[in-house]
Amino acid sequence: MSEAAAVRVLGLAGSLRQGSYNRALLRAAQGMTPPGMALEAFDLIDVPLYNGDVEAQGDPPGVKALKEAIAAADAVLFVTPEYNHGVPGVMKNAVDWASRPPRSAPLGAKPVGIIGASPGATGSARGQSQLRQAFEFTNSYCMPQPEILVFRAHEKFDPEGRLTDEPTAKYLRAYLEAFMAWTVRLRSPTPTR
Repeated sequence: MSEAAAVRVLGLAGSLRQGSYNRALLRAAQGMTPPGMALEAFDLIDVPLYNGDVEAQGDPPGVKALKEAIAAADAVLFVTPEYNHGVPGVMKNAVDWASRPPRSAPLGAKPVGIIGASPGATGSARGQSQLRQAFEFTNSYCMPQPEILVFRAHEKFDPEGRLTDEPTAKYLRAYLEAFMAWTVRLRSPTPTR
């Protein structure tokens, strides 16, 4: 991540497909960050399924890299699809690994945001809701508003995965500005009385 950025954000797309709308949404976000924010994408392809027996032997390389990237970031942006009315296994698996070990996990006390895209009419609302519940357990500070629910995503991206819908781009810019402010506010020391 850029050393010059005031706020360093790690972006995780919850789909492994190269042509996924959520990967495209993350790329779009990377191209419209506000001044002072750097957004780096981390690919979850090398993060194996969570297994306590594997964890007991030490984190696999992909998990170690994920945890280090989260720890180095000021905040994490989760870009999630919705599969069968819920958060996809890829995204939940990343959260499960990053929630370990308890009380010293990299997601603990970390500002997080959730956005998502779907060809459906609800724009990943159920998947985002389930992910938000997981962050209650990880003690992550999930930004409550605004929300980005990109519905009918196939109409908002071109065949090369570029965001072409200007209202969606406008909402995404506003979201990123709010997420930067959220992160800065949570990172700032609490004033004494």
